[in-house]
Amino acid sequence: MKNYSTVFFDLDGTLVDSGEGVRNSVVYALNKFGIEVENKDSLSCFIGPPLTVSFKTFYGFDDEKADTGVAFYREYYKEKGIFEGYVYEGIEECLKRLKASGKKIMVATSKPEVFAKMVLEKFGIAKYFDFIAGATIDEKTRSNKIEIMQYAFDSCGVLPKDVIMVGDRLFDIEGAKHFGMECIAVLYGYGSREEFEQYGAEYIVSTPSDVADILLN
Repeated sequence: MKNYSTVFFDLDGTLVDSGEGVRNSVVYALNKFGIEVENKDSLSCFIGPPLTVSFKTFYGFDDEKADTGVAFYREYYKEKGIFEGYVYEGIEECLKRLKASGKKIMVATSKPEVFAKMVLEKFGIAKYFDFIAGATIDEKTRSNKIEIMQYAFDSCGVLPKDVIMVGDRLFDIEGAKHFGMECIAVLYGYGSREEFEQYGAEYIVSTPSDVADILLN
């Protein structure tokens, strides 16, 4: 592997398992529309993509209804859901190893940037990151992974050729490929080996320790 100077990490499903908070927030929003959820686990599909996209894709909402759904989601999320999660075992040690080696570490997430910063601060790992790039709060601009990665490049003066992406869904792989980057896909998140192979992740690993091993060896 090339000796990359900078590592982009996805947030949800890669650094933090935020699934419980996301699912609970979606349940709250759907209940506001009179929609009952029988199996909360089925809402894991909301983890990763922009919320407006998920409401449209999985529940057939139009633009206006999707925007209202996001507003309801955030009523719960900003009070409770944002903190209903945990840092994956081994992540902090991985980040420590990368920092000790001199790597720049950044976050590139579709979660609104203000919430991403709150999550990372809450769980005590914000200190490891040189920059946190997230979506705008309205998810209308800088919402997809490609736009967010471009924002990180522009803000920090790093070039795609010097960066590798670490993530757990196809969106991370697609974003990396758009810029000609390599991607490490992690199996402990919300994606599958089949998904990673289909979208062409260069590396597929099982643990955060594996991520550090690949980048430092």
